[in-house]
Amino acid sequence: MSKKDMRSISATLAAATCTLLGTGAPQPVQAQEEPGWDFNTALLYYGEQDDRIQDLSVSVLTRKVFVDDRILSIGLTVYALTGASPNGALVQSVPQTFTKPSGKKTFTTAPGELPLDNTFRDSRVALSLDWQQPLGRLYAFNVGASASAEFDYLHVGVNAKLSRDFNNRNTTLSGGVAVAQDELDPVGGVPVGLTRMRNVDERTGRTRIESKDIFDVIFGVTQVVSKNFLVQLNYSYSDSSGYLSDPYKIVSVVDGTTGDAVPLPPADGPSHLNFYEHRPDSRVKHSLYAQGKYYMSGKVLDASYRYMTDDWEIDSHTIDIRLRWPVGERSYFEPHLRFYSQTAAEFYHLSLIDGDPLPGYASADYRLGDFDAITAGLKFGWKIGGSDEMHVRLEAYRQSGNLSRSQLIGNQADRDNYPDLNAIIFQFGYMFGK
Repeated sequence: MSKKDMRSISATLAAATCTLLGTGAPQPVQAQEEPGWDFNTALLYYGEQDDRIQDLSVSVLTRKVFVDDRILSIGLTVYALTGASPNGALVQSVPQTFTKPSGKKTFTTAPGELPLDNTFRDSRVALSLDWQQPLGRLYAFNVGASASAEFDYLHVGVNAKLSRDFNNRNTTLSGGVAVAQDELDPVGGVPVGLTRMRNVDERTGRTRIESKDIFDVIFGVTQVVSKNFLVQLNYSYSDSSGYLSDPYKIVSVVDGTTGDAVPLPPADGPSHLNFYEHRPDSRVKHSLYAQGKYYMSGKVLDASYRYMTDDWEIDSHTIDIRLRWPVGERSYFEPHLRFYSQTAAEFYHLSLIDGDPLPGYASADYRLGDFDAITAGLKFGWKIGGSDEMHVRLEAYRQSGNLSRSQLIGNQADRDNYPDLNAIIFQFGYMFGK
């Protein structure tokens, strides 16, 4: 799993501006005579099998409530990532040598092993700000900003959201917009897509900084169906443009008969022919989201479904189910089950055939392939004094790729070209305040 993947798994708080837009109606806040602060803190560990990506993060979300229902929210998250990340090359029956992203050294993968660069190290700081206030009796307005930085990546974004209550406050309509820009300054520079992996100290054709712009829109409705049942429907639109490739990913070039990677003459660089990936410079996504919450004699069932489609020909389905089960008056269990499935991008290629005309775009990144994933786990929470609460959460994640035999060439059919991914997620949280 690469740094971009970790952004999508553990950087929810500040990397995605749509998080600041939110997926639900603003919660009513009781007016207070004195301003109050509350804090939601968490320590999160995410670890993949076989010494792959390990992520340890600490986050603090604090909120101050003013007497007239105005709310200031501030979020801060610090990440430390280590481990090995797949570079996109195929498993081979012989050793493979690759040039590291810096272009100054090489690393070698043993026969039969998935090519991983185990020198991956990164740290990241993310900040979010949000201001919410009522506009009259039925309207509420949110405005926010987000920023995050790591040694090769910078994100900045702003967002705004307006909501209105109808039907005796049983119906809420909302709409929001977010804009962001990301800048990428990868180690060794940005490679030219679909060109040969360079030898050591070869820098031809590389630029230093690339960027992408992101524009998001969301519309939603929340409906109180009964005193025990609440439903929500959202539609979101996202338009990204600019540099959307991963500068650290490559695609193996193989023999059209055997399916083996094409060897290169001895040199201080890669042992086999690999091309840097190349993705389109724009992507449009449409998402539909439905959620229902049902109260059952103290228990709360929370179920949601999301469908996403984009112009890269990726279609995904997500089902998420949680059940909060009280244990006595001060604690609860919350089992969690999540299913995810997606189709492959139209330019996903397990490998490229030597001598064939190059496609316009190509990537072997498994995150763009056809796969299914399941997350299962359990959360336990308990109150300590007043309204303070602690919780622990432990979950297991498993991802399985789908490759048809028609996609495989020669000896590729005898190798695990899309190995399963297993990971553990552990979280400890503490919420406290006035």
